[in-house]
Amino acid sequence: MIIIGIDTGTRTGVAAWDTEKMCYDMITTTTIDKAFLIVLDYLSRGDVVVRFEDPRHIGGRRERAQGAGSVKRDAAIWETFLKNNNIRYQAVRAGSTITKMDEGYFKALTGWQNKTSNHARDAAMMVCGWTENMTKVWEL
Repeated sequence: MIIIGIDTGTRTGVAAWDTEKMCYDMITTTTIDKAFLIVLDYLSRGDVVVRFEDPRHIGGRRERAQGAGSVKRDAAIWETFLKNNNIRYQAVRAGSTITKMDEGYFKALTGWQNKTSNHARDAAMMVCGWTENMTKVWEL
């Protein structure tokens, strides 16, 4: 199974974690339309679940959520895309995963040695270490 992490925004971070090999298959930064194609490509190869950052579910910090208008819009677009394509997903509350990690620490922590942007690293941290049995509760 592939778990895909999405860091929503103008520059969309995408990371694919292989639950069988317990390693990243891909970490990149792209546009939202190309990120959709990446998800569909993985879906054509097998079982996929997507975790995407959703500032609409920030819980108690409304003032910060209001400053993220375009990211909130992107989260709604992702949710619609995933539902329309019957892809299992989880909307991840903003701030519930490790973010803004510098590249050196990320390389040391994950073993991923290719260059990454902060968006790609944020997406990667949404799925790092996930196993198939952690995907029991997903929205559809």
